[in-house]
Amino acid sequence: MPRLKKARRSAPGIRAQLMLFLAFICLLLLVLYWFLSTQLLEPLYNRRIENQLSSQADEIVALIQQTQDEGDIISSWNFGVLVVNSDFRTKLYESLSANTQLTNFCVDISDSTLRSVITIENLYPCLLHNSTLSSLSGDSSFSWDKSTVIEMRRVCRVSGDCLQILNTSGGSSQVVVGRMSQDGSYSVLVSTSLVHVAEAGQVLSDMLPLIAILVFAFALAAAWLFSQWFTRPLRDLSAAARRVAGGDYSVHVESFRRDELGTLAEDFNHMAKEVQRAAQMQRDLLANVSHDLRTPLTLIKGYAETVRDITGDDKAHRDEQLNIIVDETDRLTALVSSVMELSKVTSGADKCEKVRFDMGQLCDEVSERYEAVCAQNGWTLKLEIPDQPLDVYADPSMIERALHNLLGNAMHHIGADGVFVLRAQPCDEGVRVEVEDHGPGISAEDLPYIFERYYRSRSDAGKAGTGLGLSITKAIFQQHGFRFGVQSTLGKGSTFWFIMKPPPAET
Repeated sequence: MPRLKKARRSAPGIRAQLMLFLAFICLLLLVLYWFLSTQLLEPLYNRRIENQLSSQADEIVALIQQTQDEGDIISSWNFGVLVVNSDFRTKLYESLSANTQLTNFCVDISDSTLRSVITIENLYPCLLHNSTLSSLSGDSSFSWDKSTVIEMRRVCRVSGDCLQILNTSGGSSQVVVGRMSQDGSYSVLVSTSLVHVAEAGQVLSDMLPLIAILVFAFALAAAWLFSQWFTRPLRDLSAAARRVAGGDYSVHVESFRRDELGTLAEDFNHMAKEVQRAAQMQRDLLANVSHDLRTPLTLIKGYAETVRDITGDDKAHRDEQLNIIVDETDRLTALVSSVMELSKVTSGADKCEKVRFDMGQLCDEVSERYEAVCAQNGWTLKLEIPDQPLDVYADPSMIERALHNLLGNAMHHIGADGVFVLRAQPCDEGVRVEVEDHGPGISAEDLPYIFERYYRSRSDAGKAGTGLGLSITKAIFQQHGFRFGVQSTLGKGSTFWFIMKPPPAET
């Protein structure tokens, strides 16, 4: 166990975990950045350029096919002189000008004799032709091999398409894409230069350490500030929890957040308030129980000493005093029994065994047990139940115990007419059961607390009883999930009610 505590203390806190998490995310992003800049940048760029060239070459081939379908001749040789259809040339220029993705390029269209028909040079230098290279006098970094272009034309005619990278002696590169017309009369070559992406990737890689340092510094600062803000409610809750553990139940955590942490703070405040209330109730219960225990114990001790020392052989006095001892012992027994019963019900030790039964029949059986006490005291218990069965789903023994508690409370507050009522009737939610008395009633300030443990209203002060009957009844209703309550008017009496649920539908 000591090792476990030591391990828990050395574990990183939430702030440290947040900072480590954000640092890990930054590291992951930097690795991703390095991978993209050094490994994927150049292949992705080259593929994009190749797709643009292929699209441009396909458009030129489609234009050639359209011109031929219209019956026009694209080019012809007249006594060794090349003649090109001017309309086709115009349409070709317009098509190339409309392309906004590819701006710097060279186009080479050759016929079946591998001789060039149309050349367009919008690239400097153009490795497909030598006209631009010839203007580079004295510059030996560029060289043009005519056999390479002728070989590409031949490969394009044989395979229908081709792709090749041309390199200059100066280190620059150009990519060439070739296509064949549908009838095989013309081959189309389109080329453009490749930007030095590899060098750009190397520059980005060289900048990576500086970027990593800056990103890490920013991430750690942001993580520290964020964790400070994020964990502040948790630190406040922790301090408040320590105060509650120390016995200060009046603690209140201020929170202006509207997220889960704000909800947690509200729940903690509610918990502290309920704990304070429960502690106060416990103190009141102990004080009241101690007071009620002290009174019968004092009487028992006093009368026992009187029997021992004074009455002696006076049988009449002895019997009277012994009866007082027996009565006070019964009071103690009833009080202990009520406390134990309440403990069993509230703790769940007394399990709720629900079955289907007729609540009207149970009310009839319970009311019969009060005939003797009513006849003895001149009281009247009115039973109001319908003729039809009142089927409910509950624990009959617990419900019987609750009825006895409510009827006993009604007799305790019976009015001058000596009448109290047990009523059961069907309702939309199931069966509504009421116990009514015509006694003094309950004041408005006492109504919210009437079901609390050992609570006594001012009108009950000094009366006999344990004060736990309604608390036990409340616990029984809560176990069943019943709605319950009390309606009272001063001077007219009170009505305690609860609503029982019907049996579940049979499948």
